[in-house]
Amino acid sequence: MRLNRILAGTSVAALLTIGFASEFQYFRTFAQSASTASPAGVAVGAQYDTTHVYVPVADFDRFVASVLQTFGGKASQAGVFTVTPTPSSTRSQLVLTPVGTLSVFGFKTPIPYPFGLERTGYLVTDMNEGIRTAKATGADVLVAAFNDPIGQDAIIQWPGGVNTQLYWHTTPPSYPSLQAIPENRVYVSEDRVDAFVRGFLAFSHGSVVSDEPRAPGAEIGRPGETYRRVRIESKFGKLTALVTDGHLPYPYGREITGYEVANLTDTLAKAKAAGVEVLVPPYKTDERDAVVVQFPGGYIAEIHSLQKK
Repeated sequence: MRLNRILAGTSVAALLTIGFASEFQYFRTFAQSASTASPAGVAVGAQYDTTHVYVPVADFDRFVASVLQTFGGKASQAGVFTVTPTPSSTRSQLVLTPVGTLSVFGFKTPIPYPFGLERTGYLVTDMNEGIRTAKATGADVLVAAFNDPIGQDAIIQWPGGVNTQLYWHTTPPSYPSLQAIPENRVYVSEDRVDAFVRGFLAFSHGSVVSDEPRAPGAEIGRPGETYRRVRIESKFGKLTALVTDGHLPYPYGREITGYEVANLTDTLAKAKAAGVEVLVPPYKTDERDAVVVQFPGGYIAEIHSLQKK
């Protein structure tokens, strides 16, 4: 599903989006699959990645207000739409912040399957090419492309069970660049992570910026242990694959986006004032200071600031 409202000039246009062993061996493994992808890729830009947030209608306005109070930015005018290929009704709004874009949905009807299970919407330059490339690199199409008033949508699933929405606009939108690019946090199993990363790299034309086999377990609620963490960057933005056995204490695995801020202490103060609950108190690793919070309406997110080198 997709909510994309172009917030520019004097008009607001509605737009809905539901919207390893060694690095050398790693890159050799992925080179073969990359050859099946479109030479130019289909990504538009990280500011068009939208985290999909589903909240109860009663919490809708409070959630949007809390995000804006925490991160700054602006929101489109909310409206009620049908944003699935089958009958449904949802209140929808796009929230543009300097650290990431959110598509917010408050359904007034039951949510048709598999909507609500996708974590991110990616704007693509060509829907047919996007689906072809995704399938060629190992993805399954859960929801075939369908038309909406301003473009098309589809939902794909990567190896490992990660659902992503692709969307395309008849009239291309224009959003400002982000001050900091958020990370799509993907939890995958050891058995499926290589297939997931191989397919995603081929689709996104991205690169592995780090593959840490002994990342600190504190990052997934298991201090004193280690786990494997793979960080990827592409024109779609940042993605972090957290490779676990699924033995995760709450709320780890529930947070689908990590937001980078300049000052974690200041941001957390704003969040608390907006009614945001701290689920995991601030902690430090060698890379970042981080916290896990829950916004009104139930949305869970990681927020971090990077350690200065």
